[in-house]
Amino acid sequence: MPHASTALLTDMYELTMIEGALRSGTAGRRSVFEVFSRRLPGGRRYGVVAGTARVLDAVEEFRFGPAELDYLAAAGVVGAETLEYLRGYRFGGSITGYGEGECYFPGSPILTVEGTFADAVVLETVVLSILNHDSAVAAAASRMTVAAHGRPCLEMGARRTHEGAAVAAARAAVVGGFVGTSVLEGGRSYGIRPIGTAAHSFTLVHDDEEAAFAAQVATMGPGTTLLVDTYDVPRGVERAVAAARAAGGELGAVRLDSGDLVAQAFTVRHQLDDLGATSTKITVTSDLDEYAIAALGAAPVDSYGVGTRLVTGSGHPTAELVYKLVAREDATGRMAEVAKASAAKASVGGLKVAGRVLDGERRAAEELVVACTRWEQGLAELERAGARPLQVPLVRDGEIVEEHRGPGALEAARERHQASRAELPYAAWRLSEGEPGIPTRMMDVDLADDPDYVV
Repeated sequence: MPHASTALLTDMYELTMIEGALRSGTAGRRSVFEVFSRRLPGGRRYGVVAGTARVLDAVEEFRFGPAELDYLAAAGVVGAETLEYLRGYRFGGSITGYGEGECYFPGSPILTVEGTFADAVVLETVVLSILNHDSAVAAAASRMTVAAHGRPCLEMGARRTHEGAAVAAARAAVVGGFVGTSVLEGGRSYGIRPIGTAAHSFTLVHDDEEAAFAAQVATMGPGTTLLVDTYDVPRGVERAVAAARAAGGELGAVRLDSGDLVAQAFTVRHQLDDLGATSTKITVTSDLDEYAIAALGAAPVDSYGVGTRLVTGSGHPTAELVYKLVAREDATGRMAEVAKASAAKASVGGLKVAGRVLDGERRAAEELVVACTRWEQGLAELERAGARPLQVPLVRDGEIVEEHRGPGALEAARERHQASRAELPYAAWRLSEGEPGIPTRMMDVDLADDPDYVV
């Protein structure tokens, strides 16, 4: 869902760094930035890359027009030289990353941005804001769909988050395996199936439950889903089935939104079967998360509607991703590895090429990350190790690779995630806190004889 301009969706220091670099003569130095996580939030076993298509939209729309430049000038953020540079800003570098939907682990280089320092540094904030939000939601969605064991999960969290975040969350949830959304902008923008029928207020505005059910069935047909816990659940189920049959059909589903959902699901299923409504399904809502869904695994539930916990990352609303400079051109024109050395936030320098090594049973055994100076060198190491390459070109010399955001991109991301998750060992699927599902092995290729390399 493109914006008019994403240029001011950035922290002020990105622009003041450009101003300083223009003055020091380093703004045009070739640079490599990398997005990665030092750890997975909450002891989770894997992360999920999501938001890639939105990142590409944001990069395309990262333009400083008259309104943006006028604001920067009036606020005194940067001077005239920097304003002139920003006036002509267009990202002209290259971006490579894990395919959207791919699982990742600590140290995985999920996005690599190459360009001049000024070209690349200014994208930090918007790239991280998108990836941190969407990847957090997708990881929560993935855990929930694992817990659901194939039962459909539906996203219903629009009212629990910022209106823009709600649409992004609907998309990220699909990457993680959800199959529908309640927010219509998610349907319009990304082709997600819209879902929804009626709330308790619809029942309460009518004089009685029978009238409410009759009105909904008349509007939506007997195959609709009726909310049966506004008053008494057993009476609600009886009236719901009767309303559908009065219209000449069988009720599609009943929804339970309160109380002991496990016990109610068994009771309601028994009642529906006794009424002969064996085709009527049961969907449950009410502050579900992956643990509640897992607890409902033995209950006769057919689908889950998830809101608050999904759109807030199920307790971890950020994926804890960072954007760091890992290599840059030095004063002699040669590329040099650089890295932050502080004890708590150390990073590994150098361009990274990543692959996944599989064991004899075709299960993921490790994440192999090769630090090098050129893509060809890293890919050669992956080939020697028999690793599946994980990175794909997203932007080439300023031109977006359209397959990663065009029609079919979201479905491709969902399918990629299913395949990537299925490849992980069983331990990686556990909901409990623990070590990452597979270890990450860092390899620094000895490139001392490479003319583009300097220690």
